[in-house]
Amino acid sequence: MRSIRPLLMAASAVAALTLTVTACGPSEENAGDKPVAPASLDPAKIKIPEDLKDRLKEHGIDLDKWRNGEWKNWDRDKWLREAKDFVNPIIEDLWDPDRMREAERPDKPVEEEDISGDEGVTDPTPDPVRAKAVAAKYHDNAPESGKVFFDGPEGSMVCSATVVKDPAHPGKSNLVWTAGHCVHKGKQGGWYRNIAFVPSYNDSAMETSALEKATREQIAPYGVWWADWVKTSDQWISEGAATGGAGAPYDFAVLKVTPEKGSSGKSLEETVGSALPVEFNAPAVPKIAGMTATGYPAAPPFDGQKMFQCQDKPGRLSLAAEQPTMYRIGCTMTGGSSGGGWVAKGSDGKPALVSNTSIGPSTAGWLAGPRLGPEAKAIFDEVSKKYAGQ
Repeated sequence: MRSIRPLLMAASAVAALTLTVTACGPSEENAGDKPVAPASLDPAKIKIPEDLKDRLKEHGIDLDKWRNGEWKNWDRDKWLREAKDFVNPIIEDLWDPDRMREAERPDKPVEEEDISGDEGVTDPTPDPVRAKAVAAKYHDNAPESGKVFFDGPEGSMVCSATVVKDPAHPGKSNLVWTAGHCVHKGKQGGWYRNIAFVPSYNDSAMETSALEKATREQIAPYGVWWADWVKTSDQWISEGAATGGAGAPYDFAVLKVTPEKGSSGKSLEETVGSALPVEFNAPAVPKIAGMTATGYPAAPPFDGQKMFQCQDKPGRLSLAAEQPTMYRIGCTMTGGSSGGGWVAKGSDGKPALVSNTSIGPSTAGWLAGPRLGPEAKAIFDEVSKKYAGQ
C-alpha cells in the first residue's frame, strides 16, 4: 500500500507485511514535477481572518508574501509544528477540478523498513475483503463521506474523511473526522496547508475520462469547505511517522470547517443532510458484529476518483505493548483511503463512527484503525468547545 505523503512503507514483525499510512501523493523524488499551485493565482482570493493575521505575524510571516506564494515555502524554520500554530487562510479556487484530480494519484513506492514490538494482543491476519464500489449518487448512500485535500512539501495530497456530529451545535455541525497524518506530518514535520474538505466528491461516480472535463460543481456538488481549525493528538505530533506504524494508535484528527465561497447560513451537516456521532467508549472487538470502512482508494488498482467500502468483523492489532490495541479488518482498499470513517453500531444501537483508516500492508489485504478512547475524546471536545458560542 502506498502512502499519501511521500509513499513510505514499513514491515510488521507480526504479520511480516508492509505497513504504511494509507494515503496518496507525489514522492519527494518527483515532487517538483508538478506545480503545487496554479501558475496564476489572484492574491485577492486569499482570505486571511484577523485572528490568523495575528498568528502569522507572531511567527514573522509577511502577509503580502504569504498571499503571493510564501505558503509554498517549506523551510524547516517556517514549517509551523506546534498544536497551537495551525493556520489555514482560505485561497479561493485553489482546489480546482484538475488540482483535486491530480492530487489523488500516487507515484512509485519506496524502500521497506522493519518495525519491532507487538507485545500486546494481535489476532490472526484477516482474510482480504474485496472493496465494493459505493453506488452513485454517493450522497444518497454515504452522505457523511468525502475527501480531504492539502499541500505539503512533496506536493498536493489527499485523504478521506467523515462529517461528524457536534454536541455544541446539534443538527448544525461543521466538524469533520480524519486521520492525524492527513493534517500534520508528525515527528519529522509540521502542519500541512490549504486543508479543505469536499463532501461526496464525484457524487455521480463519473469515469476518470469524464472527470477531466467536469466542472467544479460536478466534482464538488456540496462545495469546498476549508479548515478553520484542526486538532490532532499530541502523540501523533511527537511520534507520528509514515514508516513503521509509529503513532498509528493515535492517528486521528478533527477539523472545524467553513465554506470557501461564504456562508449560505447552512452548516456542513445541514448542507449534506447528515452527520455521524462519534463513539468514544470504544467497544471491545468480541462485541462488534461488523464494521464498514469507507474511502477513496487511489493506489493501483484504484485511481482515487470513486468511493469504496469494506465490511468485516474486526480483529485486534498491537504495534507496541504500551500503546492501545488497534482495530483491524480485511479490506483491499489502498492509499487514499486514510482518514475514512469506520462505522459500527454505537451504544444506542445506531450507526456511529468508531475509528478511521490509518495503516495497511503493501499487499492491500487489510486495514487498521485506532480505537477512539480518552485521547480522541479530548481533542474532539477541545474543537467543539472552541466554537461552542459561535
